Amino acid sequence: MNPFSLRFVLVLGILFIGSAVMAQNDLLSLVDQPAAKKKHYITAAFKSTRVINGQSMEFLGKGVLDVRILHRFGPISSGINNLYGLDQANMRFGFDYGILKRLMVGVGRSNVGKELDGFIKYRPVWQAAGGPGSAPVSVIIVSGCTMSTMPWADPTRKNFFSSRMAFYNEIVIGRKFNEDFSLQISPIMVHRNLVPLASDSNDTYALGIGTRLKLSKRMAFVVDYHHIFFGLDKTVYKDPLSVGIDIETGGHVFQLHFSNATGLNEKQFITGTTNRWLKGQIGFGFNLSRVFTISNPMK
Repeated sequence: MNPFSLRFVLVLGILFIGSAVMAQNDLLSLVDQPAAKKKHYITAAFKSTRVINGQSMEFLGKGVLDVRILHRFGPISSGINNLYGLDQANMRFGFDYGILKRLMVGVGRSNVGKELDGFIKYRPVWQAAGGPGSAPVSVIIVSGCTMSTMPWADPTRKNFFSSRMAFYNEIVIGRKFNEDFSLQISPIMVHRNLVPLASDSNDTYALGIGTRLKLSKRMAFVVDYHHIFFGLDKTVYKDPLSVGIDIETGGHVFQLHFSNATGLNEKQFITGTTNRWLKGQIGFGFNLSRVFTISNPMK
């Protein structure tokens, strides 16, 4: 990691922790003052379990199934002949399930690279106010893998199943500062068993930043950014940045956004983003989430 990147991480961490400490009074405003002495877990930091691309600090309830459909259209810069990107589409469909209040899993399949993916998400620390054991932040651990189902590029040579696999590990540290504002940081490492060139690194390190600003009872502005520190040629690959609006309608959550990332899982958008915002290489996209209660959480 170069000195600038290290300073960037240290400064961001200090600012984040300092803000969490200084905003402790705001945390108490999330609960009724008469009940301030009773421990109260903070919820609804984000409207979805993902900010846009990356995982958020939010969880599904126990026994809740989330059916997710993600669409990414082509770049606006492709022009009228491509209907400003709407003629192209990448898609991922997935199923996430809440096993416990602190534990959830998910699986999905995307047409980018014909990849299957799966993850497990656990929350060892849950932001809480009042009473003993309260915490100013939530800490979430995410671990996942992807598997390409594409035909081998050269079937005449000896190919290994392990070459289809990639893995990622991530820690999400987030805080809901008040009813209107949430912020999280998420260091992540992606490991690819097979890389395009022998000179490429198998490991890529990045830092994600996600934030939510509430606009109304059912709408919020969200930003999802990942800064790549090591493992990619930055003259070719770019940092994925997505901005959008979350709209909640009953059991549905619509996420409408613009992004320079076309990948739909962590391995794809961390290691495969080549489009540039400043050149108009951004595309419209949406995430659709519909939740179903499969089992009674009271049992």
